[in-house]
Amino acid sequence: MRTPTALTIVVGLVATVVAFAVAPGGPRLDPRHTGDAELAATVRAAVGGDRGYRGLAVALVEEGRVRTAGIGERAPGRPVEPGTPFEIGSVTKGMTGMLLAHRAAGGAVRPDAPLSDALPQVDGPTREVTLAELASHRSGLPRLALGPIDLVRTAWTNLTAGNPYGGWDAEWVVDAASDERPGDGRGSVHYSNVGVALLGQALAAQAGTTYPELLDRELLRPLGMTRTVVATEPALLPPGRAVGTKLGGRPADPWVGGGYAPAGIGVWSTAEDLARLVAGLLAGTAPGADAATARFTEDDRDRVGYGWFTTRHGDREIVWHNGGTGGFRAYVGWEPAAGRGVVVLGNTERDVDPVGLRLLGVDGDAVEDEGVPLAGWVGVALALGFSFLGGVSLLRTVRRVPDRLSLAPAAAWALLYLGLGHRLGNWSLVPGWLWPLGVGLSAAGLVVAAYRWRALPTVDGAPPRKRLASLAGSALVAVPLLVAVLA
Repeated sequence: MRTPTALTIVVGLVATVVAFAVAPGGPRLDPRHTGDAELAATVRAAVGGDRGYRGLAVALVEEGRVRTAGIGERAPGRPVEPGTPFEIGSVTKGMTGMLLAHRAAGGAVRPDAPLSDALPQVDGPTREVTLAELASHRSGLPRLALGPIDLVRTAWTNLTAGNPYGGWDAEWVVDAASDERPGDGRGSVHYSNVGVALLGQALAAQAGTTYPELLDRELLRPLGMTRTVVATEPALLPPGRAVGTKLGGRPADPWVGGGYAPAGIGVWSTAEDLARLVAGLLAGTAPGADAATARFTEDDRDRVGYGWFTTRHGDREIVWHNGGTGGFRAYVGWEPAAGRGVVVLGNTERDVDPVGLRLLGVDGDAVEDEGVPLAGWVGVALALGFSFLGGVSLLRTVRRVPDRLSLAPAAAWALLYLGLGHRLGNWSLVPGWLWPLGVGLSAAGLVVAAYRWRALPTVDGAPPRKRLASLAGSALVAVPLLVAVLA
């Protein structure tokens, strides 16, 4: 039976219009601000646009004065304030390096001591790596210590905006690191999360305490950083915190897990608290401030101390560290020669490093904005591909499908693709109005499929058993993806 062309077009258009009500949209920085109005205006100028950001908390430290501001939203309808907690990710590595420098200055540890002195339970070649090598990313250890099951789990949590570090405690990190072998890169700078995680756990074990307690006792309390917390479990997450957001606008679960806490998992802070840290580092009065001293060369522009990096921008040197988790970005940097420092915290996955550098006065041409990371372009491909793939595939299928058993999964996949595009696409770069067009295309395909359905046999062609096996295989793939859409 032929499909009425007019009906197909009308249904497609109506579906497109209706879909605009639920069209995806990437995060945007709204006009609200709190705190220092002049600083907020300066930040907006440094941002250069509102796409990709949702909320920012900023602190500027100069001439002994601290100015703070909040811009945008920490959660729907709730403005960012200078005291709003954000996940700070790998900024914590700088603080872990400061613990090493502080305890070394007091004679409690030796930076050149092997890891096994503090963590004798570590097995294999990893036990010979020194604390200084761990702090400066020269251990030769990989970025993460992950087995095959861990890789699958990490991929799944990335798909669902979940927490990939849940359940990984200090003992897990030690066991995982024991299975690793420092590579040929030992002695050269190669960024390693597992290395800094081991360093923090070793310092805590040597002190007879836990990493959160050691950090609080020896760094946070002396600096008055009372709003900085290490959430090793969900119950410890701070109240009034910002909500992390994927680039497609999807809320992200907080990352918590005690094992990787020294590397930045589960650590929350505020622009006000981190300004205290920067002020102490600029003045040289913070515990372990010597960690920021550049000791080892990475390349022509970059050197590293214990956790902190030093990068040359023309004739200027900036000491810094950034951080990134599932829905947050952070940047802490200062220029010792100018006595000026900055903190920028954001609750999306768009990098804030360029904003921080511009606030430090680094010329725009010298700021290396790396643009959209690979994951961002993958999100663009997912947005465009999934929005239109289902409709195009369904319209092609209905022309040659032999039976209902083939047509039904094609129609189901058309709907599932739309959900995947909505949830997983990077809608901060792709216009959200493209998704309703995909909805209209799929709706038109469903109309054609409905008319074709009545004239088709239930099963035709290949043996039913083979066709049912193919359908079951398709379902095994579709069900996890459906969970990812609904999660």
